[in-house]
Amino acid sequence: MEFSNEDQIRLYRNMVRGRRFDEGLVELFAKGRVAGMWHSGIGQEAVGAAAATFLRREDWLGITHRGVTAALSKGLEPDKWLAESLGRAGGTGGGKSRKCADRQHGILPGGGTIGSCFPLAAGAGIAVKRLGTDQVVVCLFGDGAAERGTLHECMNLAALWKLPVVWVCENNQYSITTHVKKALAAENVADLAQGYGMPGVTVDGQDVVTVAGAVLRAVERARRGEGPSLVECQTYRYREHGEGDIPTPYRTREEVETWKQRDPITLHRKRLLDEEIASEEQLADIDRGIEQEVAEVTQRVMESPWPDVKEAFTNVYLD
Repeated sequence: MEFSNEDQIRLYRNMVRGRRFDEGLVELFAKGRVAGMWHSGIGQEAVGAAAATFLRREDWLGITHRGVTAALSKGLEPDKWLAESLGRAGGTGGGKSRKCADRQHGILPGGGTIGSCFPLAAGAGIAVKRLGTDQVVVCLFGDGAAERGTLHECMNLAALWKLPVVWVCENNQYSITTHVKKALAAENVADLAQGYGMPGVTVDGQDVVTVAGAVLRAVERARRGEGPSLVECQTYRYREHGEGDIPTPYRTREEVETWKQRDPITLHRKRLLDEEIASEEQLADIDRGIEQEVAEVTQRVMESPWPDVKEAFTNVYLD
């Protein structure tokens, strides 16, 4: 699949943007400013950017707890994301949910249980089919979620009813501290697709162009009414499972450094320069603009109000 120069620069911008906001939240967590946990996705930006950048506004996107890059690439305003993460009133859930959901931008709510993304995505697919639109649902999930029963139930349903769902696995190799090879009987997560009669492919999750091509082919197939597909992206998280976790010897320092040698942003930046798609000056301007945006958004949100105590039980129970 061919991508224009503008498309490739968009992918770069969205990856850098996601990483800088992620890094900012890592820093804010260390200062005790994050309301709850923060799960960093640094190292996995190619998957989020590739899965979301070229979706239509009316398409649906299900994100993981490492979904900042995907959400921003889909069009969510960073103020809303950061405000929710910091428990401020201007967040997508009024600062109460800690889970990003935004109907205006087609972002499905994150569930509190690993694997709850599957029935949400399948439900959205059923709604799309009943409405008769050509919307598509892209569901991001981790390799740990691939071990849950809900995946099999919902993949079977989606294949049986030809729902317009694209399952995208961010295989970062570890379910907290358990390597995927110790938890999944299949050689690859994508191999699970065979049991449901749908296409399944494993791609290099550090190559944003490769991921974007695989996801968009699956999106076009779903939009034509041909049903679901599974795209597994081999990627890696550099930081611990959650901020504040005590490092444990489940992986070596050498392993982490080896993956960092194939950093998705570094790889794509090199492609843009080598193929003369962008100049050093253009990329430096993008980097500076994002740094300024992160600083300005952070300051605005830090100065924004907390939720009113009277709102504690709104949007919790049905009136």
